[in-house]
Amino acid sequence: MRMMERGETVVVSGCDLIAGQPDCGSAIVQSLQGSCVVSEDSGTTYGLTLTSAVLKSAMGRVKLQPGMYFCFAGAGSIDSECGIAITRLGYRGLSSIGGPVESAGRLKYIDGCTDSLLIAPPLMGDPCFNLLHFPRNTQQTMHTHPSLRCGITVAGKGVASFPDGSVPLEPGACWFLQTGGQHRFFTEDEELLVTAWHPDSDFGPTHENHPMLNKTIVGDISAAQIPEIRTR
Repeated sequence: MRMMERGETVVVSGCDLIAGQPDCGSAIVQSLQGSCVVSEDSGTTYGLTLTSAVLKSAMGRVKLQPGMYFCFAGAGSIDSECGIAITRLGYRGLSSIGGPVESAGRLKYIDGCTDSLLIAPPLMGDPCFNLLHFPRNTQQTMHTHPSLRCGITVAGKGVASFPDGSVPLEPGACWFLQTGGQHRFFTEDEELLVTAWHPDSDFGPTHENHPMLNKTIVGDISAAQIPEIRTR
């Protein structure tokens, strides 16, 4: 795990972003500290603010409360005293704003932890933005991920552990995990809440499988089973 300084910007690309995909493009990870972050027109920016903030994008000028998260496509800026912003270059996502985040996840994860999919992939394979909750006295199983993970500690305290050391996690700490890096999280007498951005996904709708198609019924048959009427 690499901890980021406040106001620091890091560019990650190729196999460091997604294992085995040297041509997958790049992402810019920014630890926010008071200054506006401007996204390039060709990218999509995901993030969360821990302080009151102002977001400017194609959605207009929006005031954000602490704990709110966002995703905007194209050019824009976020003015926050403390937060994180990740721009996936060369990808156009769906703009949205949500939160403040909840105190626990909606989905069961591992070792008593839970997570919520804050910003889902519009299409399977697209990036996603998650919230992870670690209860008190968590001792997570050592594991890896096949692509970059980056986020910010939202609330509570814990420790991120690796084969060669560990780092404390407190609110406002921005970090990223290198592709394939072994890690686990520990908590003691406090819960821990963090976000985690993924540059890819193996979950989400496809052109062959999505609610609008599946629940369109012709006679007694789903349109998903009638190839001659499906849009090509």
